[in-house]
Amino acid sequence: MFTFAMLHETLGAGLLGTCLLAALLVAPATARAQDWTLYNALLAEHVGLTERDGVSFHAVDYSAWASDSRYPQVLAQVESFPLATLQTTADKVAFYSNVYNLYAIRMVIDNLPLASIRDAGSLFSPVWKKPVGMLGGRMVTLDEIEHEILRPLGEARIHFAIVCASLSCPDLRREAFTVAQMDAQLEDQTRRFLDNASKGLRIEGTQVQVSQIFDWFEEDFDSAGGVEAFVRRYRDLPPQIRLRAAIPYNWNLNAQ
Repeated sequence: MFTFAMLHETLGAGLLGTCLLAALLVAPATARAQDWTLYNALLAEHVGLTERDGVSFHAVDYSAWASDSRYPQVLAQVESFPLATLQTTADKVAFYSNVYNLYAIRMVIDNLPLASIRDAGSLFSPVWKKPVGMLGGRMVTLDEIEHEILRPLGEARIHFAIVCASLSCPDLRREAFTVAQMDAQLEDQTRRFLDNASKGLRIEGTQVQVSQIFDWFEEDFDSAGGVEAFVRRYRDLPPQIRLRAAIPYNWNLNAQ
């Protein structure tokens, strides 16, 4: 087996050898991107646009997803990924947004048949707090990924990236989030959601209704100047409006 001692002997005791050896010993872990090739294939094949209950959304074919041989491979890749290599906010937003969406799908599949993902839990044991999968060698919940990992990153647009398997959630993107495309993907997700009158935003004169997401997570938009200021970045609104987070939230499963 090749050792650091052997490397040092090979390089010599000179300054160059010493510096190279020291760099190897103290260099921090470098970011390693998760390979989302198989996940992308699942999304492209088993997710499609449809409409139900008056809501336009991206529907998931959960039965086909569950029987696809690529599904357990994706889960294994996620569970074995070295979390310490996630160094930047973009690294973390991309990785954990994908994981949240994948594990929400897993929660549904593991509890089929369901009318709503919430039916996988109960009043005293909400689905969001149920163990759903392994990360970094320990079991996590959807609640933990969302509230303890993603929200503290300070990126309000994650609320339009993560999908809780329901009709009124933002649409499940038909491609994985990546560090290289993160900003453009989040912008697109947010704009698409706010352009969807069936669940994102509706304008009737000076009355503007938005998703209840803006009520549940109102404080997360403070850094953008508040909910109204955030929404105005993506939609042209009358100068004087009454904005309410009042679009009914449909928790029915986003299934095909």
